[in-house]
Amino acid sequence: MRLFVALVPPAAVLDEIAAEINRLRSAAPELRWAKRDQWHLTVAFLGEVEERRTPGLAERLERAAHRHDAFGLSFSGGGRFTHSILWAGVRGDRDRLRALAGSVAAAARRAGVDLVDRPYRPHLTLARSRARGDVDLRPLVASVADFAGMTWTADAIHLIQSRLGANPTYTTLGSWPLRAARAGGGKPPETG
Repeated sequence: MRLFVALVPPAAVLDEIAAEINRLRSAAPELRWAKRDQWHLTVAFLGEVEERRTPGLAERLERAAHRHDAFGLSFSGGGRFTHSILWAGVRGDRDRLRALAGSVAAAARRAGVDLVDRPYRPHLTLARSRARGDVDLRPLVASVADFAGMTWTADAIHLIQSRLGANPTYTTLGSWPLRAARAGGGKPPETG
């Protein structure tokens, strides 16, 4: 099973991303634009995981989630990875996001998942080039430079299975809430 752990933004944030993508799509119709039901902020990419490991993984992810308070994030600006991926950047409480990513990775390792060791670079993938280098993404990166989305509360992690192919699909296998940042279950103050 190909798995990853992610944060899923609320519908209002996805509406903003949809408007941004609609604005950009006409400038580069040759790109493969990410679909709304696939928009997420990856916390940890787990890769291929044996199905027998998922119960232990779920238990450890639940513990990891309960050790972290909910926190504020927003999407802002953008960039590219090589010449093939256009992405939106992430602002807000990046320290808490990195700490959560570290906890999730540690939980996966303890559950026997062999992770690829690479730096965590939070982003939301907007589009991919169909063939490496067939589109100059620099004008699109410049076009999203001023994008500043609303702040949203990252309040749960989700274990997601991805199936690749012509029409990739994502299936949520489990979700675990982060702790409320204030006593009484209130939402944390928003940071931008």
